[in-house]
Amino acid sequence: MNNFRSLFIAVTLIGILSTLAIAQSSSPKMRFGDTTHRKSGYAKDPHVVWFKSRYLMYYSVPLYKDSTGADHWGIGIAESQDLTNWQKVGEITPETDYEKKGLCAPGALIRDGKVNLFYQTYGNGRNDAICHAVSTDGIHFDRNPTNPIFHPAISDWSCGRAIDADVVRFNNHYFLYFATRDTSYKIQQLGVAVAPANTNFNREDWKQVANDGPILKPELPWEGECIEAASVIERTGTLYMFYAGAYNNWPQQIGVARSQDGLHWKRVQTQPFLTNGAPGTWNSSESGHPHIFTDKNGKTYLFYQGNNDKGKSWFLSNVPVGWTNAGPVLQP
Repeated sequence: MNNFRSLFIAVTLIGILSTLAIAQSSSPKMRFGDTTHRKSGYAKDPHVVWFKSRYLMYYSVPLYKDSTGADHWGIGIAESQDLTNWQKVGEITPETDYEKKGLCAPGALIRDGKVNLFYQTYGNGRNDAICHAVSTDGIHFDRNPTNPIFHPAISDWSCGRAIDADVVRFNNHYFLYFATRDTSYKIQQLGVAVAPANTNFNREDWKQVANDGPILKPELPWEGECIEAASVIERTGTLYMFYAGAYNNWPQQIGVARSQDGLHWKRVQTQPFLTNGAPGTWNSSESGHPHIFTDKNGKTYLFYQGNNDKGKSWFLSNVPVGWTNAGPVLQP
């Protein structure tokens, strides 16, 4: 009888904890959507930095639709003191000929008291490439005169397109991770370029490495035909990459891989690290495009995008991440 009572209590507790976990995922503390251009809320591709006594979040935002119905993108900027409540403070819109069809997917790096922003052109198909700009206030940016600074060589595994840049310093070099399409323009996969530590991020400094094939490509059932949006963090000499698997709303979900040299990667697990939400929750269509971020107090958060209407709206959120000897773990 006592054993039955203990089992009943344990099952009840598991049910309560599961209910709390579901409730948390369906009502996250942070859910940000830019309403400047679409009143329903629309923001994608988050990237966060701590700069001049506040958090800044850069994200993709659709500026307008052209006569064909295609979205033209820009980059929104929001600030926060607590990583939960965000206020829009700026916007980066096309200024140059290479940006005229749009720019998006920002990745930011703080160096020498400045924000270095890496972003992609959009709307040019195989010719989309990575660009760079720099700012002293985090809001107003000067474009790199050598833009676009990088695209991969056309090869038997890449059509030459580069999107979704993430730049990290590791082993006295800067590593630029990017997504590209194969020659059939069907499969999205990851590559990497490297620049020396003293780089000014100009085009001539970036050298594509490990160019005999992708550093990570879709192989697992949930990854579909796409791996993109690499976000890389170093933990005690090991690099961990959080990546998006599958195209948007398939659903896209988030996986994790690790590397000792920044070039050769192995998955930490075969299942998604962060899944899309259950039916009826805010992110039931996907949890995608990750950014792994360490705050000013040393705590780690995984930022990501989600929606529940197959992309009619998009919102940004985050979830705390802890670390064990085996790697990252989601925290409630």
